[in-house]
Amino acid sequence: MTAPIATLERVESHLPDRRVAIETLAGPLGLSRAKMSLFRKVHGLHTLHHDPGASLFDLLLPAARQVVESLEEPHRIRFLVYVHAIHEVAPAGFDAAAVLRDALGLDHAEAFALSQQNCAGGLGAVEVAARLLADGAPADRALLVIGDKPHSPLVQKVPNTALMGEGAAACLIAAAGPGDPVLSHVSRTLGEFANLISLSPEEAGLYGKAYAPVLADVMRGAVREAGLALDDIDLVIPHNVNMLAWRNTIAELGVTADRVFLENIPRYSHCFAADPFVNYTTLRSAGRLVDGRHYLMAGVGAGATFTALALTHRGGAR
Repeated sequence: MTAPIATLERVESHLPDRRVAIETLAGPLGLSRAKMSLFRKVHGLHTLHHDPGASLFDLLLPAARQVVESLEEPHRIRFLVYVHAIHEVAPAGFDAAAVLRDALGLDHAEAFALSQQNCAGGLGAVEVAARLLADGAPADRALLVIGDKPHSPLVQKVPNTALMGEGAAACLIAAAGPGDPVLSHVSRTLGEFANLISLSPEEAGLYGKAYAPVLADVMRGAVREAGLALDDIDLVIPHNVNMLAWRNTIAELGVTADRVFLENIPRYSHCFAADPFVNYTTLRSAGRLVDGRHYLMAGVGAGATFTALALTHRGGAR
């Protein structure tokens, strides 16, 4: 194995209590019965969490507070990074990252946001945090707060691909220390598909053909950079875009379907950049992350960024 680039010290997640069948979105999103059948029967989306009465910060703060309140020395958090896939989450001039920092009592921390990698941003932010911490004090930490609240029908669906649920995560990153060592991070952006939501039919067809082979190749690259073989990976912890995309990627990888955690796709649908971390906490709560075994997180963001990171689970990580 290679030397870790960072440590995933603590991960928490939060989903609203309100859970609905995807059919409740048909009217607001203008989706026909045929389109809803596509999402349910082909893409495997059944329910999602959605609370229209709650604010963005109602979604983001619970998981972040769990992380901060677990620390004896919260002042060790040097950076707060708010990761969001929806580019406009608040009115112009409103600094959501600073609001999160202040609400968490982290006035000393430098706060900023990342959004350029869209739904791949949570995994990309792990590498950003690793680079920020590399030259600092060993006690320094970065807190990633990851989540989006779809505030418009325009961002609550990816046409013919995904329906967006609400979910958030918070991750405490260290340069080294107790927790899950992150062994690698590999990312690739196909800039020719930067206008992903409004591609022509021909461009969309090319993207569809590239999707699974490129994602599989990036995943193999992350495994290789970690000094591991694909057979060393106990489980893939994916984003929840849809079942069809993952069936195609599984076929490209040449692994069995039981080695990719897909159980949250019908439960939660696609929760933007928070998916892999929500899935991580689900597996941890179920006792399915085993000390000393290796895992691969993977996701894709509109635009189109493909990313994966390999890690080793350590029992001390929360």
